Amino acid sequence: MGSFQNRIMQDNTFEEQRIQGGKVISLYSGCGGMDIGFSLAGFTPVWANDIDINATRTYQEFFPNHTVTTGNLLNQKIPVLKDIDLVIGGPPCQGFSIAGKMDPNDPRSKHVWNFMRVVDQISPRGFVMENVKSLAINARWLDLIGNLKKEAHKMGYKTKLFILNASHFDVPQARERMFLIGIKEGAIIVPQPTTIDNPAILRRVFKELPKYGESGNNGICTAKITTAKNPVLRKSPFAGMLFNGQGRPMNLDMPAMTLPASMGGNRTPIVDQHQIDNPSAGSWVINYHEHLMTGGLPNNDVPSTLRRITVEEAAAIQTFPKHMKFFGTQTTKYRQIGNAVPPLLAYHVGLALKFSLYGI
Repeated sequence: MGSFQNRIMQDNTFEEQRIQGGKVISLYSGCGGMDIGFSLAGFTPVWANDIDINATRTYQEFFPNHTVTTGNLLNQKIPVLKDIDLVIGGPPCQGFSIAGKMDPNDPRSKHVWNFMRVVDQISPRGFVMENVKSLAINARWLDLIGNLKKEAHKMGYKTKLFILNASHFDVPQARERMFLIGIKEGAIIVPQPTTIDNPAILRRVFKELPKYGESGNNGICTAKITTAKNPVLRKSPFAGMLFNGQGRPMNLDMPAMTLPASMGGNRTPIVDQHQIDNPSAGSWVINYHEHLMTGGLPNNDVPSTLRRITVEEAAAIQTFPKHMKFFGTQTTKYRQIGNAVPPLLAYHVGLALKFSLYGI
């Protein structure tokens, strides 16, 4: 997955790889996806916070020299720090996501203002707010986005809102995310895609990891796979609902669809181990989809080679460093991964911000 992925997955210490740069305060940090990318781009998180204790344990394990606190941001005493270059973070997105109810009154939708409150308090040179694509494009949120921009302008920031597809930046996942960027001086540079015509494909992820079930790839999801009694068909065999739950089959020769935070049970994506072991093998999923599309009845059984992706495979699809340790139950590990910004995508955003702030 490119020179960055090769570098970030090395076993030597992360701190030795990181280039020194400006200071960052990280909010709603989760397990550190955005922080990892920004760190490799040349920034140094000096204070981070998240409400999830398992996520902050994961974060602290990876960043042992960074300060991270656990608890509601509203209850935190934000440290008095000078010369902060950026405030970064992804406030909870469930209230904005099309996967949820998109409720403006959802308390989680208010956290964008908590983020801006800290920006106002710290007065950094710039900020990066990440969230789901729907916050940027859905008419329901136009007033909110407009008000966020107005508030930023009052604080002295010029802003730019854009959407990036992670698969355009060598991430093996077609994950689209919104970024609201604000800086006080300089021009806001939008990261330029690196892999639109040659995206990273899933097959490479499985090739670079240990075999399924072996050490380093044994965070197994045990949720059973059965065919849907009333399948929902789409043109693509990898869309629709062919199986129980909402875990869709993956096309190994394409980037993954967005990994959900609800993985861990029957919403965990499905792969065919036979195709992983034998790249030239035919696809049972494609054949079954064709069977249904031509009027066939649902099967009662699925091949034993169909399985759900592991914790380690999900982490690799998100471009987390190899051997990164996630804390908590199996479900909370999947959730941390699914909630995160892919570090490789964050890296490219960080590089663009570094150029905007320093011209380098």
